[in-house]
Amino acid sequence: MSLLIPGPKAPGNEIDVYLWPLIDELVDLWENGVDTYDASTKQMFQLHAALLWTINDFPAYGNLSGWSTKGKLACPTCNGDTDSLWLKYGRKHCYMGHRRFLSPEHSWRRKKTNFNGNNDHRMPPCELSGHDVLDQLNNVGDILFGKGGRKRKRRPDELNWTKTSIFFQLPYWSTLKLRHNLDVMHIEKNICDNVLGTLMSIPGKTKDSVNARKDLMILGIKKELHLQEHGQRLVMPPACYTLQGDERKGFFEWLQAVKFPDGFAGNITRCVTLNGCKISGMKSHDCHIFLQRLLPVAIAGYLRPDIRLALTELSIFFRQLCTRTLSIDVLNRLEIDIPIILCKLEMILPPAFFDVMMHLAIHLPREALYGGPVQYRWMYPFERYLGKFKHYVRNKARAKGSIAEAYIHTECLSFCSMYLHDVETRFDREERNVDVCEGRQQCEFSIFTQKVRPFGASNPTRPDNKVFAKQCWYVLNNCPEIAQYLE
Repeated sequence: MSLLIPGPKAPGNEIDVYLWPLIDELVDLWENGVDTYDASTKQMFQLHAALLWTINDFPAYGNLSGWSTKGKLACPTCNGDTDSLWLKYGRKHCYMGHRRFLSPEHSWRRKKTNFNGNNDHRMPPCELSGHDVLDQLNNVGDILFGKGGRKRKRRPDELNWTKTSIFFQLPYWSTLKLRHNLDVMHIEKNICDNVLGTLMSIPGKTKDSVNARKDLMILGIKKELHLQEHGQRLVMPPACYTLQGDERKGFFEWLQAVKFPDGFAGNITRCVTLNGCKISGMKSHDCHIFLQRLLPVAIAGYLRPDIRLALTELSIFFRQLCTRTLSIDVLNRLEIDIPIILCKLEMILPPAFFDVMMHLAIHLPREALYGGPVQYRWMYPFERYLGKFKHYVRNKARAKGSIAEAYIHTECLSFCSMYLHDVETRFDREERNVDVCEGRQQCEFSIFTQKVRPFGASNPTRPDNKVFAKQCWYVLNNCPEIAQYLE
């Protein structure tokens, strides 16, 4: 764990140096196996195992795979055929050109004004096999690990490769269809921040800035959004995809009043500030819930129908992708739908909106076909576990020692608590929503015993004769304690 702590001293691409012992053990586990006891046959057998894939966020994807996730070729799946555009005033690359993922005869391929001003009849990038990747890596020279030397310049034939990943030392690694997972958790988080920041015009998070409008003028597209001269000032005309005035206020009032079932989501209302219409501090799971459940409802009645439709389809896409069970037919349909959704957004939003995270969504259905449901391949369990370690730290000057000591203490206490049968522990305590109170006296008749927790002051009432007769009939026919008296 000490090697994975982020910061200026994090290993980065030099993580391969620390992975050597692990790779040696994985090779031995695949080729020789280990002696394992079979409890059913009561015999020993040789167990062989393989590493299926790695689970990581996008920066770690670059560290583990050797493909740089920055620059004009940031997409590791598109590889050298990544479509990117440098924005002069935005000072970054945008990743659009999703029309090439449409069917060859689609009418949007011939539209110019709604996109980048050109036709697009290109085919989607070819999927590279592990052997194709190894052929590219043959052009990458020897890498000297360390942070002291000057940064090495890559040749054009090296594409975006920074090194040959140490995982290719595994005999089977080049044959795998899916070697490194795109993390759906962080993709959702970044897309939600982009959408919410742009809709609400949040400073620092909106993709609709003055520089974004200047880039539109250079590209000559979306002329209704170009900066307009009023005297000696440049004015940004209001965009159709942002909420203004009372619309923003109504949006935040609704978001602050929304309620969820217990355990379904965090308290999103803590992130909302009505005074000034601000939202901040949303965690990854908050963005997960907002993007999939709240966004279509929150924008209802505020934006143009085509904008609402595109954002709603984006929400439905992630909701269907993140279901517990996946159907191949559904994934094939999602693979067809996501280019259409992104093209709809391209016709509405400025190029600055389309960072690499927006583009990576187009590859998620294919990865789900290879790897199965995303719940087994995203970062949520690992982030929660790392959060647990962070809470162990009491002495920030000795963070590693604090985590090690607390881990040992927790393990000892957990082991001992399994033998304390008369003491309430985390293994036998009831759930927090169990409403039966231990100290409250229960009625002797089962019909009057309910698993509820009364709250508020009591208010005795006397029913009328008709209601009282119904109550008597119900008690006589449903109370087993008085059955002997009825006989």
